[in-house]
Amino acid sequence: MIKVSKGALKAKMLEYFRHVEKTGEELIVTNNNVPTLKVIPIKKKMSVEDVFGDLRGKVKLDDSTRHCRG
Repeated sequence: MIKVSKGALKAKMLEYFRHVEKTGEELIVTNNNVPTLKVIPIKKKMSVEDVFGDLRGKVKLDDSTRHCRG
């Protein structure tokens, strides 16, 4: 989490916004050292390929792994 004063944010707003977009880190804006705003990135929906794409070709399933037992 990054804390920044309103004045510092005004001077470098685009730089801070790009950092939040790139890292996903929250930005807390303060006024006289009191937190007043929180800037967070909007989470994008991830596709199955985004989540499991790195495993393609590395994992094999057989019939014993396709059934749940409880």
